[in-house]
Amino acid sequence: MTEVLGKGRVAGKMALVTGGAQGLGRAHCIRLAQEGARVLATDINGDGAAETAAIVNAEMGAGTAFSIAHDVTDPAQWEAAVDAAREHLGGLNVLVNNAGIGVAGNIETCKFEDWQRCFDINVNSIFHGCQKALPLMREHAPGSIINISSIAGLIASDTMPAYNASKAAVWMLSKSIALHCAKKGMNIRCNSVHPTFVDTPILDGTAKAHALDKEVLMEKLARQIPLKFVGEPNDIANAVVYLASDESRFMTGAELKLDGGISAM
Repeated sequence: MTEVLGKGRVAGKMALVTGGAQGLGRAHCIRLAQEGARVLATDINGDGAAETAAIVNAEMGAGTAFSIAHDVTDPAQWEAAVDAAREHLGGLNVLVNNAGIGVAGNIETCKFEDWQRCFDINVNSIFHGCQKALPLMREHAPGSIINISSIAGLIASDTMPAYNASKAAVWMLSKSIALHCAKKGMNIRCNSVHPTFVDTPILDGTAKAHALDKEVLMEKLARQIPLKFVGEPNDIANAVVYLASDESRFMTGAELKLDGGISAM
């Protein structure tokens, strides 16, 4: 095991990031490492998670990041992920529940199996992850649980009931976890993050699904945002660094909206 990095806003932190193969998850891993954390990137796409770890290690040095293949809907695989954090990082005190999906269909057209899959990945994964990770996190407190929700968990749409409901569940689950940890004196905080549109590979799929050029889609989305631009992954990852750091030690059970002003309308 290499020495813990001594500089940065999260120096010495040990972080597990789900959905770390691309997009926001990869950005979280890179920014946390740049600020001094050692990182375990997990994803059902194990090759993608390994690529993220390789990118981090190329920049920050070998032994900064590790990776495993990880189905976040499987409690047994969560146990393996926590064991991997113990083995590779030496413990765990930052858990970023980033893995998530969206599904198509309004209340009449959404298939129930898609509804269930959306909740399995977006919500049940956080239940399993926090339940499995808290014992190890308690040993390495102070700690921070960061659950990536969405502005769609606070503002509804007629076209995405499964996504709206699942991300709203993440919002309220985060508050319950925060209160539990505080009541038990664990010195572990829990907060939710609520982004709006961010330029990740998900938007490539959205453009393809609607037969739109990516730039046309970006312009269309930007018009819906008061600041008039779509977010970049680091706009969200920088908030994750803040929540992971001791700078946010008085913040728990809160929701951080990164939405360009949408929720202010």
